[in-house]
Amino acid sequence: MESANQDINLNSPNKGLVSDSLTDVPVQGATGTTVPVGLTEEESEELKNELTKVEDEIVTLRQVLAAKEKTAYELKRKLGLTPLNELKQNFTKGWQDVQTSSAYKKTQETLSQAGQKTSAALTTVGSVITRKFGDMRNSPSFKSFEDRVGTIKSKVIGGRENGDGLQSPTEMNPTQDGAPF
Repeated sequence: MESANQDINLNSPNKGLVSDSLTDVPVQGATGTTVPVGLTEEESEELKNELTKVEDEIVTLRQVLAAKEKTAYELKRKLGLTPLNELKQNFTKGWQDVQTSSAYKKTQETLSQAGQKTSAALTTVGSVITRKFGDMRNSPSFKSFEDRVGTIKSKVIGGRENGDGLQSPTEMNPTQDGAPF
């Protein structure tokens, strides 16, 4: 059960409190009866009216914008323009703008020249390496190495043909019962 002294004014800073000695004290701006410092009551009322008008205009403009957005959406839907298609078109247009910009053209030219110079340098390096390998192959050290490899190769291959060469481990231990493992 509620107390008889309980404040039931919902705008009161004392709402819901038992108040034997307290009375409702207006809070500045809460009731709208106080005037800001430096303004007359007439100026304050004029500013409040202007604020109300501006807020009403904002609400109206939001409603108009929402209606325009809905109309634009419907027109795009009828034209078959989906958000994905719009994104593709924007991306394509942006890419075309980038390609036609002078900075992109300068960058493209610079990279093209760098690529050409790199290609020429790699061709030169390849030619030098090929020539060096040729020189190395004709050197006495390489000839001696090549002769040794050839001798070992002929012993391995030649020995199999004559039957007196090296045998592989699988030839020495044939599998039992024809089992693969």
